[in-house]
Amino acid sequence: MTTNRPIRILLAKPGLDGHDVGAKIVVRAMMDAGFEVIYTGLRKTPEQIVRSAADENVGVIGLSILSGSHIPICRRIKDLLDENDLTDVLWIVGGNIPKKDHDALRTLGVDAVFSVGTPTQAVVDYVREKVA
Repeated sequence: MTTNRPIRILLAKPGLDGHDVGAKIVVRAMMDAGFEVIYTGLRKTPEQIVRSAADENVGVIGLSILSGSHIPICRRIKDLLDENDLTDVLWIVGGNIPKKDHDALRTLGVDAVFSVGTPTQAVVDYVREKVA
């Protein structure tokens, strides 16, 4: 007997960014799409995020970053993902991220970058396609 488990996603707000309306909209869209979403809330450290991802056995890590600190945060998360053997997890980042930084994030291992204003359906479709 096979079971179709829902896609498990951890969505986190790293750093000191205190604005999470957009993240909550993405969480709701993902839940409406049938994904199982674990939302960590505000001001999580990279260590807390990666530990939660490991503990929750997620297939996707999503970061919402509006603070401008996306490169150092993602650099640290990359190190922690490697240390915890979580390199097979789909990793997406969204928020106020300048186009000039997208390639640098992809070089760190981020699978996709979604800028502010991306339709939530585009994020849902991307995750569904890549995890399937």
